[in-house]
Amino acid sequence: VQLQACGGGLVQAGGSLRLSCTASERTFSNYVVGWFRQAPGLEREFVAAVRWSGGTTSYADSVRGRFAISKDIAKNTVYLQMNSLKAEDTAVYYCGVTRAVYSSWSDTNMYYYWGQGTEVTVSS
Repeated sequence: VQLQACGGGLVQAGGSLRLSCTASERTFSNYVVGWFRQAPGLEREFVAAVRWSGGTTSYADSVRGRFAISKDIAKNTVYLQMNSLKAEDTAVYYCGVTRAVYSSWSDTNMYYYWGQGTEVTVSS
């Protein structure tokens, strides 16, 4: 599965961005699609994930209530709507896919396809 992530940019604190993750060649069927982020000098961390079939979602505590993950079946795309952005949300955001069980959705090691990343910079 080839993934294309886009939608990053520069935004002021309190603003919003919507990231997109699209699969080429294949659909997301039978996968869980996750968003992770990596700030300079830090490890990649879980942000949110959604099961393509059924729509179960999971969020990191740091973004719950501010970010929303959703899917568009017709466009084979998963979105990450990011609201009330903070400076600490600054990072490169990656999307990935896994077939792991729910309890492992936040584990980067369980994801085996990744997009190229899209950079989000939040100015304070």
